[in-house]
Amino acid sequence: MGIFDRFRNKTVTVSKYKMITDEGDGFYAWNGNLYQSDIVRAAIRPKSRAIGKAIGKHIRNSPDGMKINPDVYMRFLLEEPNPYMTGQMLQEKLITQLELNNNAFAYINRDENGYPIEIYPITATYVDAVQNNQGELFLVFILKSGKTVTFRYTDVIHLRKDFNNNEIFGDSPAKALMPLMEIVNTTDQGIVKAIRNSNIIRWLLKFNQSLRPEDLKKQTKQFIDDYMNIESDTVGAAATDAKAEAKQVEPKDYVPNAVQMDKTTQRILSFFNTNEDIVQGKYDENKWISYYESSIEPDIIQLSGEYTRKLFSRRERGFGNKIIFESSNLNFASMQTKLNLVQYVDRGIMSPNEVRAILNLAPREGGDQYVLRKDTGIVGGGD
Repeated sequence: MGIFDRFRNKTVTVSKYKMITDEGDGFYAWNGNLYQSDIVRAAIRPKSRAIGKAIGKHIRNSPDGMKINPDVYMRFLLEEPNPYMTGQMLQEKLITQLELNNNAFAYINRDENGYPIEIYPITATYVDAVQNNQGELFLVFILKSGKTVTFRYTDVIHLRKDFNNNEIFGDSPAKALMPLMEIVNTTDQGIVKAIRNSNIIRWLLKFNQSLRPEDLKKQTKQFIDDYMNIESDTVGAAATDAKAEAKQVEPKDYVPNAVQMDKTTQRILSFFNTNEDIVQGKYDENKWISYYESSIEPDIIQLSGEYTRKLFSRRERGFGNKIIFESSNLNFASMQTKLNLVQYVDRGIMSPNEVRAILNLAPREGGDQYVLRKDTGIVGGGD
């Protein structure tokens, strides 16, 4: 039974609404087996794992001050969005779908009072956006199982990239990636062909008399045993009499150009805004910070904004409620840089536990309180 079979009473029945407009051309998930490529999977894995480690928090800014995770139900929702996965797993799956399709979807299941209680990722082969005669937007999903479900757009977390031509969906990466993937596929087939060709006929024995098939096989086997067996005393040299003529066959193997292969790989990695150092874990502090700020941080900001506007009503957001995904590019900083953060503790910029988290140390009791040095004061405070 699929996950969405339990929500038959939650999905919107299209027949109840008069669909009057289409908000675009719809979105097809590319079936080009993109995720089967080791290059593509290696390119998107560092990003999905990094965003998976971002910690979702409910923040409330009120006249009484800022509160973190003030509502237990929301904290549980961020930590365990559904019975099948943790928040980390959901974030990784959404980012993986976002990288593969430039679109990622998750359904918000609400209780009878409209409060979100579960979040489920949606993996669909086709998605279309439709509008009813009241102007309300819906998304129609055709799942891989063939089942069709329809949800209000307000109940769907929708992440997108390359948001250009379509009014609702991010542009599919298929057209840009298809030529590169064809090159990779052709290259891989060429390598396999070259390996197979290494086992083709190397010698051709031409006998000057007619022999029975069994005698041909016997003479050929004798030639192999005498001259091609590495344990033979005559290996490396061969001799024939007038009965047979031995001729060496030079196969013309196709070996793909290594430089061309590297260039194609680099183009695929560049398409996903990464490089070999990130993929192979050879980055230093500066390389990771550049990758974080250019590739990871924008998606974390989008994730925070989409969670906030879909999990909270406008009234709730008006009271200062929002969702943030906390992640630091300092997690991969050098030890020297991490130790320099200690000076931020006695200036009230960071709490001791925040610095301990960056140092991969467990929090300690009382470490969430901010500390301020007593020998500091306001600049220009008077004579």
